[in-house]
Amino acid sequence: MIKRLVAGAIFVALAGSAIAQVARLEVLPISSVTISDVDLLAGKKDSQSITIAGELRIPQGGTNKLPAAILLHSSGGIGGSGSPIDEWSKELNQLGIATFTVDSFSGRGIVSTSNDQTQLGRLNMAADAYRALDLLAKHPRIDASRIVVIGFSRGAQSALYSAMNRLYRTLGPANNLRFAAHIAFYPDCTTSYLDDTDVVDRPIRILHGTSDNFNPVAACRSYVERLTSAQKNVKLVEYPDASHFFDAPAFRTPVTLKGAPTTRNCHLAEADDHQIINRDTQKPFSYGDACVEKDPVIAYNEAASSEAHAYVRTFLTEVLRLKP
Repeated sequence: MIKRLVAGAIFVALAGSAIAQVARLEVLPISSVTISDVDLLAGKKDSQSITIAGELRIPQGGTNKLPAAILLHSSGGIGGSGSPIDEWSKELNQLGIATFTVDSFSGRGIVSTSNDQTQLGRLNMAADAYRALDLLAKHPRIDASRIVVIGFSRGAQSALYSAMNRLYRTLGPANNLRFAAHIAFYPDCTTSYLDDTDVVDRPIRILHGTSDNFNPVAACRSYVERLTSAQKNVKLVEYPDASHFFDAPAFRTPVTLKGAPTTRNCHLAEADDHQIINRDTQKPFSYGDACVEKDPVIAYNEAASSEAHAYVRTFLTEVLRLKP
């Protein structure tokens, strides 16, 4: 799969495949950067170059240009057990939307950040998303004006905050290329960033469970309230009694992520020097801080998952101007 990174694109004809249900699959290299959150937030553009990869699924043959969704994975990585990305990719393909699943870990030698989030900056996947957007916009089968970004958990944090204009200005594509929409599934909203209400004039949607004890919804409510006050096109969709990964059928039996840290009780903010500080201690945040807890629960919720799938289908049909 994507872990088999190559210098050029690998093209595999999959017409008629009952498994993939796509007309064509391409594994494409992505030239990105590895950058710390401090440097990214400070607007620094010089950083370590890295080549990662993405799996592009084109659902239809022909030469017409299609809308696309860039998918950003969770802390478990692209091949993480129980990840809902593959199911989402298949559903989006059925709607006629190409999907580009970005592997932010393998090219960096990372397997999982679940128990050690310090291996990669929390917002680094936003840089990956921008580079993927730039790459897809040049693809002959993709409509550059109809590309959305969808993230899950760790990837959702970058899908959400990649809407910030200051991040676009730092590492975003040239020629004012922007995502058509930003969709975040159960993101971590515990950090308040400087100017984080200065976002692009595109729809932002957050889908979250009210029983999530990994990334609690309360912090996202606060952020959405601030965005709404700034008259931004944002909406938080909440699902009662739904936990983290409520859309992942693999977790019909709830699972406790032993040793996985969560900032659910932390209050974090970007300081003037762009360091992330713990507002309770007024010191730079560390995963050794007292507010950090462990062992969050992930669990599938069939009702919430069904509602989320219906919501996303309707939303993307409108935003991407899909034919009924």
